[in-house]
Amino acid sequence: MKIRYDKDADAMYLKFGEGDYVESKEIEEGVVIDFDENGKIIGMEVLDVSEKMSEGAFTDMNLGVSF
Repeated sequence: MKIRYDKDADAMYLKFGEGDYVESKEIEEGVVIDFDENGKIIGMEVLDVSEKMSEGAFTDMNLGVSF
């Protein structure tokens, strides 16, 4: 998983898998899920991150990711 945060845009993108997205769906205001050609979720974009996450959330974030 890859996480990118654009401070200027206040947007975060989480990439869960490889490939190109062919469809996107806004699941709530400012949260968009990207799907590949097989309908698999490959990414998620969160807009206005500073409004949705508490201060210090990035420094306290603990991701349990195994490969």
